[in-house]
Amino acid sequence: MRRITWVLAIVMSVAILVAGCGKKDATAVVQDLDKVMSKLESYAGIGTMTLHSGQQPLEYRVEVWYQNPSYYRIELKNEKKDITQIVLRNKEGVFVLTPSLNKIFRFQSDWPENQGQVYLYQTLVRSILSDNSRQFTADGEDYVFEVAANYQTDSLVRQKIWLNKDSYAPKQVQVSDSDSKVIVEMKFNQFDFGKKFEQDSFDMQRNMTSMKNAALPNTTVEVNKLPTGETKETNAQVDNSEHPDSTEPSSGTTEGTGSETTGSDAGANDRSNDEAELGPFGIIEPSYLPEGVAKKDEPAIPDSKEHAVVIRYTGTYNFTLMESRPKDMETGLPIGEGLNLGFTVGQLSGEEQKALTWMYDGVKYRIVSSDLPTAEMVKIAQSLVDQPGK
Repeated sequence: MRRITWVLAIVMSVAILVAGCGKKDATAVVQDLDKVMSKLESYAGIGTMTLHSGQQPLEYRVEVWYQNPSYYRIELKNEKKDITQIVLRNKEGVFVLTPSLNKIFRFQSDWPENQGQVYLYQTLVRSILSDNSRQFTADGEDYVFEVAANYQTDSLVRQKIWLNKDSYAPKQVQVSDSDSKVIVEMKFNQFDFGKKFEQDSFDMQRNMTSMKNAALPNTTVEVNKLPTGETKETNAQVDNSEHPDSTEPSSGTTEGTGSETTGSDAGANDRSNDEAELGPFGIIEPSYLPEGVAKKDEPAIPDSKEHAVVIRYTGTYNFTLMESRPKDMETGLPIGEGLNLGFTVGQLSGEEQKALTWMYDGVKYRIVSSDLPTAEMVKIAQSLVDQPGK
């Protein structure tokens, strides 16, 4: 009997030892992640991102593509409003595309290298590698890390990241504020490393046309230097003056003088009809305001041609919200940096007086303030998404 007991004890010890050899600690997993990053060539992921910063959660379907060294395509779709925007980075620059409205913003920015994105694998892994006080647990089929949040807004403090044990693919991300409230949540339904993309997968014009399932009129985007340091974007060609080494027009552009161009009389008529049907979008007011802030006066409408609206707010912070719907799709964007708003990427510019500009559902928004924190700008922008025009 004693001999049987000893045999059982030995067998159990061996089993425990073998099981223990199969487990990885935080150090081993971090080393593996470092190797994955060094060999990262491409990936594609699909999932759902939910923003909990407003009164009602905002949910977006996210599809993200990456190809080494710095090509990105992020498709963000608001299922509720059936609005799709694409954030694209290729050799020509950074673009925000709204194919359904034939609208393009071009940013002079190194996005996303200058900021983190909850749906980008590089952002998640770098935040794990850089946080020496990281917390680590093994949970079923996943490794779970809790690390510092590495995003532009100070309100996002911590994040919890679930990675598949076998492939290290991301499965879920929760980003929380200082009160441990989840503000941003990303759940991946699918994530594949080594994805093979077609040659023009990151081409601007291809993405515009493929999303519309029809050829576009001969209209793209122009970037001109303005005396004030702004860039002027219209539906003409891309000016390659900021790319002195470039000898060919950017993808999807047409030869021209920089003025508005048309592919045919039919295309011109289509735009004329669009402009004739373009009416006031109403006054879209944010559902969120910082504590102690109120509307200063009734909205002003200084420019009826673009149906522009100006709303001033005062109190703890002072800022101006401007809204317009440009008929000719012409926009002026100051040189600045891309700012992740969750549902799209905006352009943040200025130092003493900051301005945040973005485009959504055909409306151009601009928040200008000398004292409003960036985190508050983001919350206000997000609260405008599902608000109807009054």
